Amino acid sequence: MSRERMPVIPAEKMTDEQKAAAAAFAEGRGYAVRGPFAALLRSPEVMLRAKAMGDYLRFKSTIPPRLNELAIIVTARQWGQSYEWHAHRPLAEQGGLRPEIADAIADGRRPRNMAIDEEAVYDFATELHQNKCVSDATYARALALFGEQGIIDLTAVNGYYSMIAMVLNVARTALPAGAKPGLEPFPR
Repeated sequence: MSRERMPVIPAEKMTDEQKAAAAAFAEGRGYAVRGPFAALLRSPEVMLRAKAMGDYLRFKSTIPPRLNELAIIVTARQWGQSYEWHAHRPLAEQGGLRPEIADAIADGRRPRNMAIDEEAVYDFATELHQNKCVSDATYARALALFGEQGIIDLTAVNGYYSMIAMVLNVARTALPAGAKPGLEPFPR
């Protein structure tokens, strides 16, 4: 991969607006600006609004963490985003997603032996990314499992992490030091 385009901004080079946004971020998340937020800090208002949406989608969504993280790693695979994958695969597994499901997604294969709710989320996320919509059958299954708010939360998590993947890809954000890529790029 080429050189990182938007690394962390040293504190002495931040504008006052960036310093205030970085402080608000650290206060809310408990750690300094990093990853996609290091790039987003170039637009402090966008960064803070993205953080607010991310906080809801990660910590308050009606979609259970195992399934929410499943949607995130499907999104990471769709965008070939190793940083996002590196951050969220462990969270998916901590939430109860079986490693073989994540392995299949990493390989670009449909996982086998998914639970009914996992299959519904996988199909919803995959159709949304590939077809830019979901079929009536997929919508109906997700609706029966998660309700209308769940449909919106599931759609939003796919959209939000697509935006984050775009930021990471444009900024060429490097993996944390010592991390190994969990995704191999698909041939182009």
